[in-house]
Amino acid sequence: MKVIPILPALFFLFLSVSSFAEVKGETVEYTYEGTTLKGYLAYDDSIKGKRPGVLVVHEWWGLNDYAKKRADMLAKLGYTALALDMFGDGKTADHPSDAQKFTSETMSNMAVAEGRFNAALDFLKKQPTVDPDKIAAIGYCFGGGVVLHMARTGANLDGVASFHGSLGAQTKAEPGTIKAQILVMTGADDPYIPTEQIEEFKKEMDAAGADYEVIVYPGATHSFTYSGADELGKKFDMPIAYNAEADKQSWAELEKFLKEEFNQNGDCFRSATCPGFV
Repeated sequence: MKVIPILPALFFLFLSVSSFAEVKGETVEYTYEGTTLKGYLAYDDSIKGKRPGVLVVHEWWGLNDYAKKRADMLAKLGYTALALDMFGDGKTADHPSDAQKFTSETMSNMAVAEGRFNAALDFLKKQPTVDPDKIAAIGYCFGGGVVLHMARTGANLDGVASFHGSLGAQTKAEPGTIKAQILVMTGADDPYIPTEQIEEFKKEMDAAGADYEVIVYPGATHSFTYSGADELGKKFDMPIAYNAEADKQSWAELEKFLKEEFNQNGDCFRSATCPGFV
């Protein structure tokens, strides 16, 4: 019987696998007015040099594994992502009553909410893997409303993207204020974001002269990107549900949106031989 040596093959397989992207995720801390904020930073440490940064704003449940997962997904695309903490001390909610409490406490003082967002923005810009001139922000549900609010205030962001986030405004955008390009993705059957709210948002953006796009997914309701939405909906009698197709399509739209915002070629972006990488 002929013995086939497998160790060399395994060795080269190891080298091949280890040369692929390796996402590094870590808990980080930063502060705003004495409050410790606990975020999650993710990046591909096989890429050398600076790259665009993306802030991820969590749902009303707080900075849980879902927001961290999205940060990891962005890191795999070649970005440095910071899933930030809007509630402080890394608080998360397991029940809608707690989620509502944390959300109300945060958004009752918009100066504090904006300050916490900007503290995360400043922290992200200072990271050695980040090009501080190329920053975007995305948000889910509560977080979607947050990133849209920051765009309305004229935050210096290249783009913001909202997934099933509230489109209502405490203060509407003034003409010429919005600097970021805006992508809104929402469900046609979302009771929290009815057609009237979508149309009002479009009117506001048109009046403000914003560069924006709204994509409405037929058959999708609230939290359509979260695979655990069905279980939570049944547990707490909430009108939320996962929609795999809308999830897939909306993420593809985000990928395209970010590439356009940062003027990146999709094939070149993750290559160490591309301009901008050293």
